[in-house]
Amino acid sequence: MKQKVLVFVLLFFMLNLYSQKNIVSVNHSKDGIKLVVNGSDFMINGVNWDYFPIGTNYSYNLWEQSAVFIKSALDREMALLEKMGVNTIRVYTGIQPKWITYIYENYGIYTMLNHSFGRYGIFINGIWKASTDYNDLEVQRVLISEVSELVSSYKNTRGLLLFLLGNENNYGLFWAGAETENFPNDEEEKNKIGERRGRAMYQLMNAAAIAMKKIDNKHPVAICNGDLLYIDIIAEECKDVDIYGTNMYRGSSFGDAFELVKKKLQMPIMFTEFGADAYNAIKHKEDQAMQAFYMVENWREIYENAAGLGKAENAIGGFTFQFSDGWWKYGQTIHLEEQNTNASWASGGYDMDYEKGSNNMNEEWFGICAKGPRNDEGLYKLYPRAAYFALQEVHQLDPFLKEMNLIVISEHFKKIRLKKYVLKAKEQRAISLKDDWR
Repeated sequence: MKQKVLVFVLLFFMLNLYSQKNIVSVNHSKDGIKLVVNGSDFMINGVNWDYFPIGTNYSYNLWEQSAVFIKSALDREMALLEKMGVNTIRVYTGIQPKWITYIYENYGIYTMLNHSFGRYGIFINGIWKASTDYNDLEVQRVLISEVSELVSSYKNTRGLLLFLLGNENNYGLFWAGAETENFPNDEEEKNKIGERRGRAMYQLMNAAAIAMKKIDNKHPVAICNGDLLYIDIIAEECKDVDIYGTNMYRGSSFGDAFELVKKKLQMPIMFTEFGADAYNAIKHKEDQAMQAFYMVENWREIYENAAGLGKAENAIGGFTFQFSDGWWKYGQTIHLEEQNTNASWASGGYDMDYEKGSNNMNEEWFGICAKGPRNDEGLYKLYPRAAYFALQEVHQLDPFLKEMNLIVISEHFKKIRLKKYVLKAKEQRAISLKDDWR
């Protein structure tokens, strides 16, 4: 009898332990491609999230602060994200597993863990290489070792959704640093660089995906590409990657992206970055309605292209860029106490503030929340913009409900009134500022 009780207790313990783990898969069917989490269809309502107080830059590391400070920072930010309807955040390596679990258990928000995969340089035998050569055998060894160790360390972390490799590393084949620039126009030169440097990179990403999935087959592996550049090479070299992630800034529409990814890759498409800045380069002032408009239209297309709705049926969600303004993004190391209004690159898709020959994308103004100064504890306050409240309404929609169709989605988006949210954002900020002054 005691043996039976012991067996039952052990079985119960094992089943309970098993149920605590997240089992995430990419499911292909006649209705399209879905992300499935613990048996349920899952649309990623995500946000690119980080924590950089005004006056700091990329060298600041939240995860090196005290546990008390980290908890306070997370509680302030995750409460806002949960209220907005966000279910996943994109976070770079450095976050400890316990904080991924803390975020999930307290706010129901998953984490996509992002390894930069040499995007901003790499240490080789203790020496820093600012530019990563993916043809180099030692580079290949180091990166495979790093991602394998990452997966081994995080595979059983409650709240982990999936792994992401890189951050538009194809653009890094051209740009010398991390700061966003205009892209070269010479197609022949692009193709040469794609073959000379890009193909080896994609081959290595695929090798990394194979190595990672041997260690953990419960969390998919995605890559992060800049738009669709080199998609044909990706189709040839990344057959073991589960998800095509893309940073895409095309304005109010992603255009042919869904169909091209479906045709050439047969992968789900996940928008790892997209959105709009809140500074109007023509009017030279903040423009919350403009920012909210582009973001709402982008999410409309993502939902319309979800599985089972009759369009491309391969969209599994995305990560709005970004939760709060990055005051260090333009100069990176200078004028960190100022929110710079210089536009560093141009995109004609954002026609509300685009003039031919001029840049219109303001890197320090992409937050759906504006950022305030630090208080005595070192924590800063956020002031939600109109985009925050608009996306809060957007994310009330579940594209996988049985009664869902394109008409229902259209009606849902028609009800979103941007002017109302511009007023709401201004009113709430005014109230919040009064509280700050007391």
